[in-house]
Amino acid sequence: MRIAIDAMGGDNAPNAVLEGVKLVLPELKSDVELSLYGDEATIQKGLAQLGITDKRVSVVATTEVISCEEQPTLAIRKKKDSSMVRAVEAVADGSADCVLSAGSTGALLTGATLIIKRLKGVKRPALATVMPTVDSCSLLLDCGANTDCKSEYLVQFALMGSAYMKSVIGVENPRVGLLSNGAEEEKGNELTKETHQLLKTAPVNFTGNCEARDVLGGEFDVVVCDGFDGNIVLKGTEGAATLIMDLLKQGLMSSMRTKIGALICKPAFKLLKKKLDYTEYGGAPLLGVNGGVIKAHGSSNGKAFRSAILQAEKLISSNVTQLLGAEIANFGLEE
Repeated sequence: MRIAIDAMGGDNAPNAVLEGVKLVLPELKSDVELSLYGDEATIQKGLAQLGITDKRVSVVATTEVISCEEQPTLAIRKKKDSSMVRAVEAVADGSADCVLSAGSTGALLTGATLIIKRLKGVKRPALATVMPTVDSCSLLLDCGANTDCKSEYLVQFALMGSAYMKSVIGVENPRVGLLSNGAEEEKGNELTKETHQLLKTAPVNFTGNCEARDVLGGEFDVVVCDGFDGNIVLKGTEGAATLIMDLLKQGLMSSMRTKIGALICKPAFKLLKKKLDYTEYGGAPLLGVNGGVIKAHGSSNGKAFRSAILQAEKLISSNVTQLLGAEIANFGLEE
């Protein structure tokens, strides 16, 4: 099992990537190999500084880096020796099982679609993000790969999201919700109304419309939407979580009395922070391409990369790519 990591992608690369590698090595299965793509001298120096000598870690030298400011398609086509393109190609040619990058989202999606290619029958791949709920988690997709969608795309998102929750998270019969501005069937724009009718007869456990406030409520295991709305929900939730933690900290530090209360409640606050911390959830898998692809947050630190690598290991072990292909074929959704 091999994971190709774009070591030069992300705001804190390559240091955060290497810190994540150090953190995760004791937790990985013995057959998991990590291939770090990027500037060899820089990566080797970083590995030495962190005391990483594990033989499961190798370096693949590349000479270019794709920045977030570059036009994605042009960058993928021109920078053939970039850390991202080479890592994506490793999945395409079978020398790696999954690629992980915190670099340009547009470039990674373009590279995955053009180089790894879509699974047969998949009209649009979707970025899926695991969201916390009180008792477990839910999967929100699409979160940014497709800003404009057709109803048939959303139905496929529902099918792929259900397969992911079954095989990777272990939910037996995932409840699927359609993001809308009301729980009633007649609510929503033309896209959601049309999609609602299709989902009622689709081979998924469709349980109705999901309002944005219910994404984290635990009533749905999978929530489908177009990438524009999904990205807004995701970023809005991240902002709200940060605000809650900041206000809580501010209030707890406001007086000696609240500080004493904070000390007593410290274990509970730690659990809350862990639940709301994006670094605990790794990254967003790109579902619908013929290989493992995980997009980590651009600002990922070592802890986030550790979680993303563990997520990649679980993604590979679950054989979710093969399952997605089989599900689409079985239900006659081929092109």
